[in-house]
Amino acid sequence: MSIQHMLFDLRDKEYAIFQRKLVPNILKEKFIGVRIPKARILAKSIIHKESVEEFIYDLPHYYYDENILHALLVSEFADYDRCIKEVNRFLPYVDNWAVCDVMSPKVFKKNRERLIENIKEWANSKHTYTCRFGLGMLMCHYLDDNFLPEYLGIPAAVHSKEYYVQMMIAWFFATALAKQWKSTIPYLIEHRIDLDAHNKTIQKACESRRITNEQKEYLRMLKR
Repeated sequence: MSIQHMLFDLRDKEYAIFQRKLVPNILKEKFIGVRIPKARILAKSIIHKESVEEFIYDLPHYYYDENILHALLVSEFADYDRCIKEVNRFLPYVDNWAVCDVMSPKVFKKNRERLIENIKEWANSKHTYTCRFGLGMLMCHYLDDNFLPEYLGIPAAVHSKEYYVQMMIAWFFATALAKQWKSTIPYLIEHRIDLDAHNKTIQKACESRRITNEQKEYLRMLKR
């Protein structure tokens, strides 16, 4: 049975209708309707099958769900160099936020010293979802124990009018405020990030339960 047939066996038509609303830039006929938990189980069950090699090299995929599965398969690769190679090969074909955000390779956690250089390259990309992916990985891996204040300069240096890039920058800085307030707040005080991202950061931070009421009051005064 082909991987595409496996996806159709997991089809949920109601979920496909729901997904279309969340990812409106994708044609409705491209949604099979596979729920993410089931797609994850499928990815884990087939990761070592020979058919996976053929599937990941068969780009571009037609169905949205094929791209979701592809992102989940790449996230399972245990060899860092292989994973980076496949991430870089796949990113140019990523055309929506959902596929972009579901890809989070497990092997990155053990290779953060190397990963930061890849992140800088991705964040500097003009391709919307390559840039978004890089910033998402920076947020995921470098705002806790591996944090350095200089990392905040990576998203601050991104000047894009793309909505999904702006939203990721805001998401990053709102998370950074919750985890690294002292290092992050100067970026808002000194207007170091673009206007749209600045205001969206404040909005997201004020919606967060990880930000104190006192901090939220201060942030509201910084809105531009």
